[in-house]
Amino acid sequence: MSLSPLPLSYCTNVHPGQTVAEVERGLDEFTVPVRGNFGPLAAGLWLASPVIAELLKSPEALRAFADGVAKRGLTCHTLNAFPYGDFHSKRVKENVYIPDWTQPARLNYTVGCAAVLAELLPEGVEGSISTVPLGFKPFEHPTDFMSRCVTTLLECARQLDRLHTRTGRLIRLAIEPEPICVLETTPEAIAFFDQVWRAAADANVLDIARRHLGLCYDVCHQAVEFEDVPASIRALDAAGVRINKVHITCALQLDQPATNNEGRQALAKYGEERYLHQTFAHLPSGDVIRQVDLTDSLALQPPPEFLNADTWRIHFHVPVDADSLGPLNTTRADLKLALAAVARLNYAPHLEVETYTWQVLPDSRRPTGASTLVDGLTRELVSTRALLKSVSADTGGKM
Repeated sequence: MSLSPLPLSYCTNVHPGQTVAEVERGLDEFTVPVRGNFGPLAAGLWLASPVIAELLKSPEALRAFADGVAKRGLTCHTLNAFPYGDFHSKRVKENVYIPDWTQPARLNYTVGCAAVLAELLPEGVEGSISTVPLGFKPFEHPTDFMSRCVTTLLECARQLDRLHTRTGRLIRLAIEPEPICVLETTPEAIAFFDQVWRAAADANVLDIARRHLGLCYDVCHQAVEFEDVPASIRALDAAGVRINKVHITCALQLDQPATNNEGRQALAKYGEERYLHQTFAHLPSGDVIRQVDLTDSLALQPPPEFLNADTWRIHFHVPVDADSLGPLNTTRADLKLALAAVARLNYAPHLEVETYTWQVLPDSRRPTGASTLVDGLTRELVSTRALLKSVSADTGGKM
């Protein structure tokens, strides 16, 4: 039993980056100072489609970028290929799920990310790439959507296998379930991978598929679903679904909304126009109901079922060092349970802090400059390191 011995990473999707120069500015302004505060650090790079295209224009451009990462004292073993385009535009919302996994653009972008990561990986280290959970449920999908996703993902596995043969770099794809997406719950993920394994057997690529295809387990997402997180991780392991990457994340939580007017007033300030904040409510009956997004009216004038729920959980990635934010709680308790369950796996998924919402936090909690964001990221990483050491000691693992 053990947790990953690789340097802890944080996901750079918190920083804008539509060009290589912009990505490098983000590394210089934020990531390098965080490393100075924290110690050995991996950059969990988000490289948008235009950046990948720019890097792959020539071997020299890619080599120069990789050299620059190393010269900054950073390593990289994982990429976030979930957002394809501008993750910092005025309105992202459901557009973050486009293109979906039936589209050639998604395949080509992901394979391009793998080619870049192969150049960035330290010697002897495996890579991972997180990606969308196939698509967004409320979108209209053709009847053969799932089978087309399977076909495209198997082609991705083949191309990752060819990259492995050519370069010696093993890179695993990590599909990331998310609330109100085509894959959102643990049973849905298990059922989909069973479909993939059956199709791969017919195509005689089962070993390749199992080696290169797996899951990104975002703790915030499964907590929002009100899943039993340790049971979820055990179920995935029992079903043979490999967790290639863990996003260390926390969601917002509102308890007893009917009598917690202060909490609902505070929650209303978290509604914003850039990102989607799926909101789930756990009812006294045990049922869970949902709304696609957090709005002022939902927080301040909720429908009766929401008002009389026991607890709400909101897909808003909040700093992972926080147990509470004023009158609101967080799902940090689930994070501790998740990491303990991960530590009991017989392999070590990549670990990455992914709080991308710093710039859309309510005014009183939003960083006002580079140093403030650097401080916040540092606090998250220091807190996570302490939590990992505690979990490792409790489970008899090693780091």
